[in-house]
Amino acid sequence: MLSKIAQILKPSPTLALAAKAKELAAQGKDVVSLTVGEPDWPTFKVAANAGIAAIEKGLTKYTAASGIPELKKAVAENTNFLLATNYTAKEVVIGAGAKFLIYAALAMVVDPGDEVLIPSPYWVSYPAMVGLVGATAKIVICSKGENFKLTAPALKASITAKTKMLILCSPSNPTGLVYSKAELHELAQVLLANPQVLILSDDIYCQLIFNGDNVAPHLLQVAPQLKDRLIIINGASKTYSMTGWRLGWALGPEKVMSILGDFISQTTSNASSIAQYAALEALKSGQPELKIALATLTRKMNWCVDQFQSLKLFKVIPPDGAFYLWVDVSGFFGKSIAGTKIQASKDVSQILLDSYFVATVPGVEFGADSYVRLSIAASDSDLQKALLRFKDFENSAI
Repeated sequence: MLSKIAQILKPSPTLALAAKAKELAAQGKDVVSLTVGEPDWPTFKVAANAGIAAIEKGLTKYTAASGIPELKKAVAENTNFLLATNYTAKEVVIGAGAKFLIYAALAMVVDPGDEVLIPSPYWVSYPAMVGLVGATAKIVICSKGENFKLTAPALKASITAKTKMLILCSPSNPTGLVYSKAELHELAQVLLANPQVLILSDDIYCQLIFNGDNVAPHLLQVAPQLKDRLIIINGASKTYSMTGWRLGWALGPEKVMSILGDFISQTTSNASSIAQYAALEALKSGQPELKIALATLTRKMNWCVDQFQSLKLFKVIPPDGAFYLWVDVSGFFGKSIAGTKIQASKDVSQILLDSYFVATVPGVEFGADSYVRLSIAASDSDLQKALLRFKDFENSAI
């Protein structure tokens, strides 16, 4: 009965683990879930109030499939401000979340048999989405010695006649590390020499960085001539704490955006009108609240890194941005806790959840089995409880 694609489809491991944590909590367990990259703080007031106003004004009907003109214009202007680009509203499409737009973009530009280059560690959904459109996910291993980043030599060596696209995410999910302008410049030289390769730039965390800048360095800042074959994916979920509003956007060549809009018209139809008006106000007036959220996130990050650095077997990689800590747990491999031998990241995550009631995502799901990813965008009390439990976990290992 099921299609071939349906038979190979796996659920998102992040959402599956989050669901398991909620199931345990419903049983009365004091579970701390550090799985999903979701801000603990509320949706920004300017966005929430704009959403309420949209309902009160009756702005609750269908919109153009590709989004309301005002939001498309605001997205273009905001991107131009951050990246010194020259996008227009015609090069913007609004969709039901950045996640869907990544899939939609792949569906519109990648064919079965094409290869899509994905640096590892990677976000768990990239390979699955590439598989859903019938293409091949070609994983490019980026080691700890390379700071988990794609290098120009590795990129060059990975490109073949079948290569159609490269996916980049900076700040990275899961590592939280950011490509420097120098590193991006080196990658750009390889991409300029291979004009058949498209680029999908997942910018969903681009404003959540810890060095005080407005935005993470970007390929278009070092090689603006790549604009004609680069698709930017971004959205309101992370920056403005609007995860449940499901509002994302894509920017790219007008021809591609037009087709992407047609795809949306035949699948989801327009993104929620209410969410669109909320995101519009967030883009226009959300900067003061973003500054507060960044200060909160930076404080949480610094505290968590300090706590982990007091441990011996958990080795944290200090992030440059995003919501995550990328923690090396290979020091536990070969050890046992309560009679259970630890041989892989799944073992660490399983024991943490079953015995210590802390939910994390094993690194194997991101293509790097020596690590676990945990979100720091949780409440202070949950982070404090989690760190105490990590310490108990480490003290129990023999």
